[in-house]
Amino acid sequence: MKHVTCIEDLRQLHMRRVPKAFFDYCDRGSYTEDTLRANRADLEAIKFRQRILVDVSKRDTSTTILGEPAALPLILAPVGLTGMQHGDGEIYACRAAQAAGIPYTLSTMSICSIEDVAANVDKPFWFQLYVMKDRGFIKALIERAIAAKCSALVLTVDLQVIGQRHQDIKNGMTVPPEWSLSKLIDFATKPQWVTGVLRGKRRTFGNLAGHIKGMENVTQLGQWTNSQFDTSLNWKDLDWIRSIWPGKLIIKGILDVEDAREAVKTGAQALVVSNHGGRQLDGAPSSIEVLPEIVTAVGDQIEVMFDGGIRSGQDVVRALALGAKSCMIGRAYAYGLGAAGQAGVAKAIDIIRNEMLVTMGLCGVNTVGEIDSHILAV
Repeated sequence: MKHVTCIEDLRQLHMRRVPKAFFDYCDRGSYTEDTLRANRADLEAIKFRQRILVDVSKRDTSTTILGEPAALPLILAPVGLTGMQHGDGEIYACRAAQAAGIPYTLSTMSICSIEDVAANVDKPFWFQLYVMKDRGFIKALIERAIAAKCSALVLTVDLQVIGQRHQDIKNGMTVPPEWSLSKLIDFATKPQWVTGVLRGKRRTFGNLAGHIKGMENVTQLGQWTNSQFDTSLNWKDLDWIRSIWPGKLIIKGILDVEDAREAVKTGAQALVVSNHGGRQLDGAPSSIEVLPEIVTAVGDQIEVMFDGGIRSGQDVVRALALGAKSCMIGRAYAYGLGAAGQAGVAKAIDIIRNEMLVTMGLCGVNTVGEIDSHILAV
């Protein structure tokens, strides 16, 4: 890992070490990928004011996230199928986040189950929820998160209709993988990945398998999942969720000021400005484009988190300068996981931390609290 100096290096390693279908699942977006590209381009367009001869000898990336201390304003976002990027990937990613002193979010669509992760890590983690039509199952899922002592529930609200990801269809992406000659050839060149996944606890959706009557068959399970995303989900359903979940609630997938105001009314502790990493509504604005107006509208009433396109510490500082309190990374840590397991995730976090420290120093600030629009070149 000594030659890995940036997130793109981890991405290149990930691409070489993980089968194409799972790399593309992580890397690509929906339809023409306009929004996926905009997330990066709009962040890169934001320029800093370089300041000199300021005492920056006491730089510190620590902050609080939902009232809890964090070593840096960073959260590992929920990413589905991380156990297919590396065997037991969810456990390793959670361990790396906890060792770094930042929150980890387990996806509903994880390979390792809530219970698998809870039994193999030291501290509570966050759980991300997709609401499906089978409300009895969703109630049970929330109760499992409570039993596992999850410290926050991240409700993802922008997946009631699933955006088409062309590459997943072209690759025939399934969980677990269905065998074909091209896949066998691909797997044969990735022996480390094969060994890791075969040694892993599971090779299907751990939170779903065995918990749904008559859905033990993997193919059926996939069909059930695709048919279960609930297009009738609306703001009233949040009252029902809050009646079951007693803890901190984060609403993820806000891209509009009106929706941000509605999110505040639910009593949620935080919202995440996010377009699902350019994987849903193609043609939606980048997350960073809408962040300032959402912060202006509701930033004094709810904790605003940012998600979408972060590949560096510079990007984190940009989002903080425009009003975010913390940032989620998805692909950036998934690349690390695919590249080198827990050590790769730790490396991704470390790269972002070091880049933040350098950027803060050259912008003349010592603390996360000092980062605001005054460090940007307008």
